[in-house]
Amino acid sequence: MKYDVIIVGGGASGLSCALTLASSRGRGWQWAEGRRYLVFDKGRSDLQKAYLKNVPGINSLAGVEILQRIKKQIEDWGGVDYMEEEVVRVEKGDGYVYEVESSSGKVFHADHVVLACGFHGFEVKGLSLDIAENPKSPKPGRIMIKHKDYQIDEGLFVVGTLAGLSSHFTSCAGSGVEVAIEILSKFAGKRVVIHDVPED
Repeated sequence: MKYDVIIVGGGASGLSCALTLASSRGRGWQWAEGRRYLVFDKGRSDLQKAYLKNVPGINSLAGVEILQRIKKQIEDWGGVDYMEEEVVRVEKGDGYVYEVESSSGKVFHADHVVLACGFHGFEVKGLSLDIAENPKSPKPGRIMIKHKDYQIDEGLFVVGTLAGLSSHFTSCAGSGVEVAIEILSKFAGKRVVIHDVPED
């Protein structure tokens, strides 16, 4: 099956990316309608174990609850599917269309892939990546994928701690939003930013 964007990882950065992409729907923009997105999420985000007390504008909240709230927001917009499987291979094919294979052997295609699977390790085959130690992690052995403005290759992005950010919720979520805006701007053929404003 073909998707516009496949996101590998369902933590703060991956879900924030999916939410921003989905929120372009239903606004009367022809370039946004009918777009389909897929998130691979095994429920292993570090947020599952976190308790957040210093996220701007949000009262103290368990990380698992904020993940559930983001998923509900995504559901309200629609257009996003989920797979509870690992991604084992990502390869770039002709015309920069990516082939993504899951652990059960299912194969999907997408014009854009966003790697959001955390800084504990990277076992996905098929890509030529420059992996280094994450300089912003307080713990040794955490990794990052080198990039330029979150882009690794045409249509291939990295976000969150895997992009070398610190593991704070807002840092990771913001990177997912930034990449989603880049992708939506490509869809639109011009710079766009997704805002909600009060109705007159």
